[in-house]
Amino acid sequence: MADRTRAIRDLILRQPDGPGGSDGLLRRVCGAAAQELAAFGAGISVMTEDGIRGAAAASDSVSERIEELQFMIGEGPCIDAFASRRPVLVPDLGNLVDSADGRWPFYAPAAHESGLRAVFAFPLQIGAARLGVLDVFRDRVGPLTGGELADALTFADVTVTVLLDQQAQRANGAIPDIVDDGADYRAELFQAQGMVMVQLGITLGEAMARIRAYAYAEDRRLSDVTREIVARRLRFDRDER
Repeated sequence: MADRTRAIRDLILRQPDGPGGSDGLLRRVCGAAAQELAAFGAGISVMTEDGIRGAAAASDSVSERIEELQFMIGEGPCIDAFASRRPVLVPDLGNLVDSADGRWPFYAPAAHESGLRAVFAFPLQIGAARLGVLDVFRDRVGPLTGGELADALTFADVTVTVLLDQQAQRANGAIPDIVDDGADYRAELFQAQGMVMVQLGITLGEAMARIRAYAYAEDRRLSDVTREIVARRLRFDRDER
């Protein structure tokens, strides 16, 4: 699994550079996901806990329209995956267009008309924090293979890391990039990791992920959250959402 994660990170970094801004790296994630999962496109929507979309990225203009359509209409796989915290896998969108069960009565026919035949949505989350959804779009009917499903879940995990790293690096004045959990953070941050590890009975790496997720969810500087943990004003076994 670690080897596959590294391979997917490398694939993302090999994608052509897009326009600058906070969503540039996410567009590269979308491009890599579409390429590796034999899809015509992919989209990422970053969302708040109440389901409001704050940012988005897509591999291409068609995928961007299909991704945007869900939020224009107020229904679709992305919205369902975010609300349920579970993947939404639709190998044949035409079945929904022809059915009378009422699921996505507006999105399904509109997306189908745009060429979408199968869609797979994966929530981006860690612990209690929900960050958004990764959507994979195909122009042919059929399920993901076991290997493709595993890769899609790995892409979702990597995307979570990308989002959390962007938050942390913005807080520290660095340029966003894909980095490993072993990045050289200050000694204070390592101390906070150790404290959270003891509080929750988890590994050091998981503690780092919890701290970063908390900072992202609360829209706070990573350094401020770290300082509160070390000063014992914030305990994750009592206060973490």
